[in-house]
Amino acid sequence: MRIEIVGHQIEVTPALRDTILAKLDKLGRYSDDLIDGRVTLSVERLEKKIDATLNLSGHTVHAEASDEDMYNAIDQLLDKLVRQVTKHKEKQTQHRSDQSIRTAEAD
Repeated sequence: MRIEIVGHQIEVTPALRDTILAKLDKLGRYSDDLIDGRVTLSVERLEKKIDATLNLSGHTVHAEASDEDMYNAIDQLLDKLVRQVTKHKEKQTQHRSDQSIRTAEAD
C-alpha cells in the first residue's frame, strides 16, 4: 500500500512518518483491498489535526481526528479507520453470501 504523508503548517518529521506508517500497516489485518492513501497533518492554533483518505478496491474511506497531541490524534484516526474498513469488509462478505443464497433459491 502506498501512503502519501503531507504536512500543512507542520513539518513531517521522520518519527511522525514512521508512526503513521506503522499504524496504517495494521489496517492490512482488516482488509486486503487497501490500494493507496493520503494522510494530511495540520495545526490550527493549539489543535493538531490529522485526516486520511484511503482508497480500497471500489470504495473510499475518509476519517479525521484532532487533539492537543499529534500522537493521540493518530491513534484516534486509526480507530476510526479500523471501524470503517471492517464495516466495509463485513458489507462485502454479507453481500457475497446474499448472492449465493439467491442463486441457490432460484435453482
